[in-house]
Amino acid sequence: MPDGQQRTRRCALIYNPVKADPARLRSHVAKAARAAGWQAPLYYETTPEDLGQDVTARALHEGVDAVLVAGGDGTVRAVSEALIGSRTPLTIVPSGTGNLLARNLALPLTDPDAAIAAAFTGERCAIDIGMMQLTREDGTTDEHAFVVLGGVGLDAAMIANTRTNLKKTMGWVAYIDGAARSLPKARSFRVVYQLIERRLHTTKIHSMMFANCGDLPAGIALVPGASVVDGMLDVAIIQPTGWFGWLGVWRKVWWDNSVMRRARTDRHAVERRHDSSVHYLRGTSIDAAVDIPQPVQIDGDEFGRAVRITARVLPGQLLLSVPVTVTH
Repeated sequence: MPDGQQRTRRCALIYNPVKADPARLRSHVAKAARAAGWQAPLYYETTPEDLGQDVTARALHEGVDAVLVAGGDGTVRAVSEALIGSRTPLTIVPSGTGNLLARNLALPLTDPDAAIAAAFTGERCAIDIGMMQLTREDGTTDEHAFVVLGGVGLDAAMIANTRTNLKKTMGWVAYIDGAARSLPKARSFRVVYQLIERRLHTTKIHSMMFANCGDLPAGIALVPGASVVDGMLDVAIIQPTGWFGWLGVWRKVWWDNSVMRRARTDRHAVERRHDSSVHYLRGTSIDAAVDIPQPVQIDGDEFGRAVRITARVLPGQLLLSVPVTVTH
């Protein structure tokens, strides 16, 4: 390239063909790239064998200046994992049923053109990303990123028990079916856990969840105050006692967190109320070991069973391109 001549930038679109309309999506991205004066985009499809990590690595090897991802929460998670620390900005084009990271970031869910345009004209912001190291029953370990929420115990069992056909037709509402299938068989288990530089604790629980951000669909705030820019990991421990305890969980998550906290007059009453069914912790990392292997979920996908989980947050290690209106 001659001295002084600037290289024309190029983006890569990584998409899940099951969650998105490939032809329409590629056409919209190509049009936006031309309008911005960028080269023709590179296109990569995910597969059941490659959820997004490998194709993202290929795109980075090609030297792309931006990555767009279209798919469900699992696709966003996989692509984000491959981009950790790369400083190549990621643009999310919501295409799945949950779109939880997009919801937490207040990104446009029903305007794909606005989402796509952010790759070329949006603002850059660095957010945190979580990591979960899983120790299996045979002693082997593996580590995976999460952009929204990981969990061990009942929440993972609920996801495993949700019927795939319902997810396709009903979206996130299908998880109610998974809950109905899981709750009657729910059994507590013992966990020993320690936040970094804190003392060791042990208790019996039904679920432990690790949050990078905490809002779910329908305005439900599972982990109030969780933020993708605070450099902290939020932990929710679910430990109800009997059916009345489960009513306490529902009151805490839906009524207290999602309704009353938004009303300033009721916020202080909520903060004073003691409810042992849900307990919140905050730190930069946590180490937890369970007495019997428990199912694990990461951003809504099953990840087998584990006997030990170490969760931590990587502050500001994922760079996003978002519409200007989101940052103001």
